[in-house]
Order: sequence, then C-alpha cells, then structure tokens
Amino acid sequence: MQRILIANRGEIACRIIRAAKALGIETIALYSDADAGALHCELADVAVHVGASPATQSYLNVEAVLAAGKAHGADGVHPGYGFLSENTAFAQAAQAAGMRWIGPSVESIENMGDKKRAREIASACGVPVLPGSTRFLPQALEGLEAAAEQVGYPLLVKAAGGGGGIGMKRVDDPATLAATVASTQALAQKAFNDGSVYLERYVARARHIEIQVFGFGDGTAVHLFERECSMQRRFQKIVEESPAPGLSDAVRTRMSDAAVALAAAQRYQGAGTVEFILDADSGEFFFLEMNTRIQVEHGVTELVTGWDLVQAQIRLAAGTLAPVTQDSIQRRGAAIECRLYAENPAKNFLPSPGKLTTFSIADAAGLRVDTGVRQGDTISPYYDPMVAKLLTHGGNREQARQAMLTALKGTRVEGIKTNVEFLCNVMEHPSFIAGDVDTGFVTRELPALIQVPQAAAPVQVPA
Repeated sequence: MQRILIANRGEIACRIIRAAKALGIETIALYSDADAGALHCELADVAVHVGASPATQSYLNVEAVLAAGKAHGADGVHPGYGFLSENTAFAQAAQAAGMRWIGPSVESIENMGDKKRAREIASACGVPVLPGSTRFLPQALEGLEAAAEQVGYPLLVKAAGGGGGIGMKRVDDPATLAATVASTQALAQKAFNDGSVYLERYVARARHIEIQVFGFGDGTAVHLFERECSMQRRFQKIVEESPAPGLSDAVRTRMSDAAVALAAAQRYQGAGTVEFILDADSGEFFFLEMNTRIQVEHGVTELVTGWDLVQAQIRLAAGTLAPVTQDSIQRRGAAIECRLYAENPAKNFLPSPGKLTTFSIADAAGLRVDTGVRQGDTISPYYDPMVAKLLTHGGNREQARQAMLTALKGTRVEGIKTNVEFLCNVMEHPSFIAGDVDTGFVTRELPALIQVPQAAAPVQVPA
C-alpha cells in the first residue's frame, strides 16, 4: 500500500498516521467544519473536507468519505474505532473502489456486530455465554415477560446491534420491564438503525475483562493477554490495565483460549477484542461481545507486549505480516490507561466542550500520551469529549500506578471541565490500589471519587 485513507478523526486518526509514517505509507485525513485545522489534518500528507460538523454529514457520510479517498489515490482505508469502523456497507464499498480494508472480513463484522448472532456463534465454539432471550423487535413483544422470568432478575436489556456500552439498560423487576424495553429499542433504532433488543442475565458483582486477539485470516490466531476494564461509568470505560489484578492463571488461560478459539473459527483477520464478564463471586466468566476493530485501549496491550497493533493491522492488509506463534508473545511489566475527558463528574459526567486555553501533562516514568488536540484547540460538542489517553508502563502495577499519579497531578487543563481530579481519586482509592474493583465501583464510590482534594495547609516558617 502506498497511501491510506483514514476514515476517522482526533486521537485515533493521529495514532494511525504515526503507524503509517513508520511504515513509509502516506495518509489522507478527513475533516468536518468543526475539525478544520485539527491536529490529525496537520500530521497527514493530505487533508480533505468532507462536510458539516454533525458526524452524519461528514465522518458517517460514506459517499463523501469514499470520494475523498478515490480523489487522492488511496489504495487502503483504516476506519479506526467508532464511526464507520464496523459498517459492513462501507467496508464493501471501499473494497469495491479498489481500497484494501484494514480490518476483518465483512462476514466477521456482520457476525459479531449482531450481538444475538455473536452469542450463538460463541456458544457453538464452546465459549460460555450468559443466559439470555431471543430477539424482540419493536411492536413485537409477545413472550417478553415469560422470557424475562426465565433469564431472571436483575437483567439487562441490550440492543442487538449495539456496542461500546450504548443501548444497554438494567431492569430490576417486572414493573419497569416494558418501559425499559421500549426506550432501549428507540435508542437502538436511532444509534444503530436496528431497534431489536434481547434480554441477558445481569451479574451483580461483575468484572469486565477483555482479551486482545489477532487473527491471520487463515484459521490461526493468537492472543496478546487480557485487559481489565471494570472501571466504568454508565457502561463506558474510564480506566484500563494489564495484567488484570488478582486474576488466576487458570481463569486467564481458559479465557484466552476461548477468545482464540472464537477468532480462529471465523478465520478472523487482524486486531479484535473478545470481551467477557467475570463473576467476581463465583469466578465464572461469560462471553459479552467481540469488537471487530482496534480498541480505544489498545495502547495498554502495546506497552506490555511491545507489539504495535496498528502497524500489524496495516502490514497484514498489505500482505507483509507473517503469522506468529503464541509462544513468541511475552508480557512484560504492567500498564494502566486513564481516559482524560472534557466532562464534569460532579454533574453526572456532563460533557464540557470548549477551548483548551491551557493543556499540558507532566512527564512521568513510562508515560505515553495519545491525543488529537493541542493547547488552543476546541473540544467540540459534536463528538466524543475525549481530550487524551494517558498511559503508563512500569515493572509492576504499583510502579505504573505511581507514574500515572505523577502524570495526572501534573496535568493542567483550563477553559473546560475535566475528570482529572476524579482520575486521581480513583488511582488513590484503597480498593483500586488493592485491585479490588468491579463494574459497580464508580456508582458505589462516586461521592468519594468526585471530591476535590484539599490543598495542604501552608507551613509556618519562624521569622
């Protein structure tokens, strides 16, 4: 490949550009009205305007995106994450236009994108799945109450075409079931153009653990160990790390083997993530979903394995990456990622768009910063309010945690609200330090996590 179209924006677009440059490949960036002059446009070889600020009129406009690639000689396309990354129509159209798709096959995207079908495929591969129901379409809810009783309360109503924590609501009793299903179906229709939902058992004390896999398209695949993603707010990840603290070697092995089996059975191509729910009380784990793209938190895996997953994606699509063996992949030390968001944790994590009048991050041991903005840039209300991802690597978890605290406490952001103090409080919470976390941690501990640390009293120096 000579030139890649990057069908994305912001931090992940900058990340792909870095990987492509290291391989000697040129890049084409896209920008909307809101992103004129953005960092990813500055870093790319070519930047093309694709429409107005709303994503539906720019980054999700398949015709405009493909036209930009064709006009500037793209022979490959990397979709990043979000936007069109798991859109089969876009993948097919890009390939029909002569661009290599830097990602898995359309069949894999379709199979794993339909969460109900993905559960069935995983089960057929011997991967344990949570008890769940059949699919319910809007205005076709016959048998809903009986299905809920069979699954058991509490349960989750989940969008069949959903992902990333979107289209997922908890129901504790029959009284709220119908209303929750209706609201979830409406949200799913708007977000995914698919209003179907299904019911799934809710695990009270759950850990969210995912396995990074990489498939070679020939029926072979490897894993690059696990990431702990239990630190979440509203089903959205905030902190990720590897290794998962306290995870037994036996469970880690079974979970990794299950993920590889699922990827291999699909003849999966490239980077993917198999996500599991681990019952913190029983030690059982269950398939949650498979994301057929690069993950936001891929840098955690890169730091502990030495792999460049984005370069590997590009090289596989270009036909220059040979399969590797599982034994060749080793993990060293520990890594933690914190997502710095433009949001106000004290107001239910309300987004806080605006201009970054000040933006700097203190240096720390083993620190990596992935961002798509600079001081003076504006965090737009049109897109995800991420400012940056702070990642630290150390010889062990405590070293990585201490380095993260150094980076967070030295971060200066003005002009907008951010979650930096919230993240500091997470890093210093006794339960997090002990590795004792689950997906309900933020909800339980929110009052403590949103406290602004008091400045130390000034020392009185004798005259």
